[in-house]
Amino acid sequence: MGRVFLLRHGETEWSANGRHTGRTDIPLTDRGRSLATAARPTLDALRRDAPPPVRVLSSPRRRALDTAKLAGLQVDAVDDRLHEWDYGDYEGLTTPQIRETVPDWTVWTHPCPHGESAAQVGDRADAVLADARALLPDGDVVLVGHGHFSRVLIARWMGLPAAGGVHVAMDPAAWAVLGDERGVPRLDAVNLVVPS
Repeated sequence: MGRVFLLRHGETEWSANGRHTGRTDIPLTDRGRSLATAARPTLDALRRDAPPPVRVLSSPRRRALDTAKLAGLQVDAVDDRLHEWDYGDYEGLTTPQIRETVPDWTVWTHPCPHGESAAQVGDRADAVLADARALLPDGDVVLVGHGHFSRVLIARWMGLPAAGGVHVAMDPAAWAVLGDERGVPRLDAVNLVVPS
């Protein structure tokens, strides 16, 4: 039985500044490119000479596609469902900026006007995971995407609501591994990244 490997894209200028980056296609910084390149040996160590993944899917955003390439992955298909949370009117803003008008706001607990709710993101994650699970009898699946959406994927894999992703970290160019123990979803690894 295979496992699901999640790779968050490398650092961008907006991620380094804490700006919510959903639809905007921001390129990787030099550091982001370096982190993405360093993600390759981490995957090799995690997979220990296993055969190639049966499927590698990426978000359509350039930052994810570039991270996949730098990490040595051959993307089989772009899957629009792997895009980051749609932050709507909060696109490009930091949490402190949003809290100037909505005190105590978090993406996990409050709506994003003209964007996605946690429930909508959770439904999207469920669809991605259902397709990935169908492939696991044949081997590993790699999903290259974004921070918040990867955290939702982890939460939904574990049977938590989408907002349960608040309990998981996914730094730029970090890996998470979703496994299974006799039919019970298991978190094998989370937020694995080469220190910079």
